[in-house]
Amino acid sequence: MRFLLRVDRQGPLRFAALTSEYGQALLAAHPDVATPASIVLVEGDHITTRSTAVLRIFRYLGKGWKLLLIGYLIPREIRDSLYDIVAHWRYRLFGRYDSCPLPPAEARHRFLP
Repeated sequence: MRFLLRVDRQGPLRFAALTSEYGQALLAAHPDVATPASIVLVEGDHITTRSTAVLRIFRYLGKGWKLLLIGYLIPREIRDSLYDIVAHWRYRLFGRYDSCPLPPAEARHRFLP
């Protein structure tokens, strides 16, 4: 999320925690997406998770990020396995907070309740 807020400053992406009101409603309607180490992308009625969600997000980022869509050439099972490895090691790779940080004031409008 921190990365997306930096890269997609004024874009269409909105965010919600799975513990938020929106997140809980999503989980109630789609319990299969309740993997805690996963990103969930909701586009209308279409829901994607894990590596496919990341690739679909690259479309929204535009410019050079669209080059990473070449990842679709890798079979989903392999992509998802790589995603799981990064998710497992993410705190070592990207750091950890003692508590969930508040989003910057200029980005709070992008978070769903």
